[in-house]
Amino acid sequence: MKELAGRLTALDPDAGAAVRVIAYFDTLAESRAGLEALVRGAAVLAGCPARLVDVERRVHVRVEPDGRRQDSDLPPDPDWPSAALVPDGVPALWLERAGAAEPSVVDAVILERAAGALRVVLDRTRGRAPLSPADDPALVETVLDPTAAEGARLHAARRLGLDPDDPAGRARAVAPFGGRPRILRVRREGGPADGAPRGRRGGRLAEGTSRGRQDGRPDDGTSGDRRDGWSGDGTSGDRRDGGPGHGASRDRWDGRPTEAELPGGRVGVGPAVPVLGLPGSWDGARTALRFTAGGSPQDLGERVVYADDLGGIALLAELIAPGAEPPPDVRDVERAAADSPWMLATLHAVASTASLRAAATGINVHHSTLQDRLTHAEALLGWPVRTPRGRLRLHLALTMRHLARG
Repeated sequence: MKELAGRLTALDPDAGAAVRVIAYFDTLAESRAGLEALVRGAAVLAGCPARLVDVERRVHVRVEPDGRRQDSDLPPDPDWPSAALVPDGVPALWLERAGAAEPSVVDAVILERAAGALRVVLDRTRGRAPLSPADDPALVETVLDPTAAEGARLHAARRLGLDPDDPAGRARAVAPFGGRPRILRVRREGGPADGAPRGRRGGRLAEGTSRGRQDGRPDDGTSGDRRDGWSGDGTSGDRRDGGPGHGASRDRWDGRPTEAELPGGRVGVGPAVPVLGLPGSWDGARTALRFTAGGSPQDLGERVVYADDLGGIALLAELIAPGAEPPPDVRDVERAAADSPWMLATLHAVASTASLRAAATGINVHHSTLQDRLTHAEALLGWPVRTPRGRLRLHLALTMRHLARG
């Protein structure tokens, strides 16, 4: 390492200094150095005072650049270069370097290496700070891994605050698009605040959740309005968001997370299962994620999809491989979409609502305008979309379009 640092210094002094910093903290870590030694190392290498403040564990260490410990009651300046001890955490290690708009390369390496070493020492000597499931991806990964030993999954579940010994305990796996897996605990006790019937599964979410729907599904248990329904298609309910419009009683939605509990963007949510069943819930969440939509004009649909709601539609995910050649009906939709800017929104409105009137309202056009658009769309697609069979075909084509995008 010393030789490498020397060669790099000849080419780039900052790169050489960064390698020496890495080697220095690696040596301290291997020797199981304590907190003060690590903060002292940061101060000496940076040439300015260094300060560690971990409020959770009540740890305060400040060291001068000459190596002397000299704690201070004054709060850290938020403009000093700093680093958190955990990803996305609050700053805990500072270099008291005033007037530094951005840390230098060497300061950034000092902060990163020192913070990593300090985190290990704190966990080893002061106990691990309380973590939510979302903050400990390694534990979450272990619980969701079907190949992990059962004992390891049970241990990880308990560390996450789950109770695998509770026969009625339930949890859901959550799959955010481009994000880390999450686990949401479901609780069984308590009922709806307004005295409505409790869910069939008897589950409600943990603290901070509510029974009410936050993703547009009806919360009133109504079965819908037949006055403008589709002629003879047997549907009821005036849904404008693509969710099921009939047969959806209030308790059907009980035990689901609120909008605030879910990550932003596209999210697939697995079924509520016992702790040891979470690998299966994770599979369901990932499948549900493929049915979600980003919400852009070219990607209309539901942002959050529950595996519970897919039923037999989930089988489509096994037939349509991501990135594969889309089925003919999907290609027809793409050609029609390329013809008119209003096409996708119109087709989505027709497929996701229970009546033409609702579809026209959803895209803010007159009923006659919608009829004209659909006549044009049917000519481009080559099949009707105003019959029950044609509407089902359209719905499947739009769904397969989501699945085929990769």
